[in-house]
Amino acid sequence: MKNHLRMTAALALSFMGSALVPTLKADDWDRKTRITIDQSIDVQGTVLPSGSYVIKLLGSSDERTVEIFNAAENHLITTVLASPAYRLDPTGNSEFKFYDGAEGQPRALRTWFYPGDNVGFEFRSVPGQVGQSARRHTNPTTSVGGD
Repeated sequence: MKNHLRMTAALALSFMGSALVPTLKADDWDRKTRITIDQSIDVQGTVLPSGSYVIKLLGSSDERTVEIFNAAENHLITTVLASPAYRLDPTGNSEFKFYDGAEGQPRALRTWFYPGDNVGFEFRSVPGQVGQSARRHTNPTTSVGGD
């Protein structure tokens, strides 16, 4: 079943040209999620070049402050304050949505949902970096399988 989910996610990513590949590890208390991106993305004004990263909450009692580290977790890249985002049906996968990017700009991260959660994190777009159409809708959902 896990292989089927991973294969489906990989196929969807290749068709959508998405920036994410399967999650390597995730922790419940801090929502720690390891991601690898194959193209640059923007997170509230910080551009992350392709590579591996760790996204997690600042602490177990803080439900809005998200930290992004390099893969080794020895360098904090950015800390952002996210707003709550909601979905009706939680999935067993991490889920990322993006704003449509302005031409020549990286796609901006819009929401991140941790596996099994109805409440996730919404990231604001930086003015001038997101195309007008992105204010009305997002690109299709990207679901990323977890181990």
